[in-house]
Amino acid sequence: MKTTKPLIYKSFFLSLFLSFIFIIFLFSDQILSLHTQHINIVPGPSVQNHASNLRIRHGFNTYDSYLKHQLNKTLNPKLRNLWVTRDWERKIKVFSEFFNKLKNQNLLTNDSKSLCIGARVGQEVAALIQVGVSDSVGIDLVPFPPLVIQGDFHDQPFKNSTFDFEFSNVFDHALYPSKFVGEIERTLKPGGICVLHVAVSKRGDKYSANDLFNVDGLVGLFKVCDVVHVKKVDGFGLDTEIVLKKRKS
Repeated sequence: MKTTKPLIYKSFFLSLFLSFIFIIFLFSDQILSLHTQHINIVPGPSVQNHASNLRIRHGFNTYDSYLKHQLNKTLNPKLRNLWVTRDWERKIKVFSEFFNKLKNQNLLTNDSKSLCIGARVGQEVAALIQVGVSDSVGIDLVPFPPLVIQGDFHDQPFKNSTFDFEFSNVFDHALYPSKFVGEIERTLKPGGICVLHVAVSKRGDKYSANDLFNVDGLVGLFKVCDVVHVKKVDGFGLDTEIVLKKRKS
């Protein structure tokens, strides 16, 4: 019985992935169109926050071109198959360890309404649920139900003060870091916790839209949150954990 459960779960997610990816390829243009209808951002760098600490990459003439570039990775069949098979249990295990440490520090509880930003197929959402945080969901340009719904992290599809806890490891994909941070602060409840895993002084892959050279370049974007801690982690190529708490007034 112990060996059949993982096989059943893997078969379920693989079948779900295969059927879903076919639909996504058919309607990827509609997904792109839907996002551009709901977000009004003028192309170009949006942040001059300590230029030596945070640099925006050039090369996107329009927001559409940025979205299409990100979708090339998100919709890549080989990557999505990898995420739901070989990577699935390994990433859930590591994310669960991160979240359990946050629970031990009273930064996350089973009652926390939680959001994972840029969650792809939702391994971090599954990890939150596994450690007891049942009210958890992810957003990404491409949904992966039931764990991940469609959403743009530059324009989160949620009301103000919705979440107690928000997690992301895709800050480097933000073309507009101030919008990325602003949406976290908007949707986070007063007293809520934000956890970001980032790479500092390391150039990201070709899908990164910014390069972070010092945590001050990111922390300086937050207006209503205070730093709880900054520490080194080993998180799938990301080396720094930044935890912030939204002020209650």
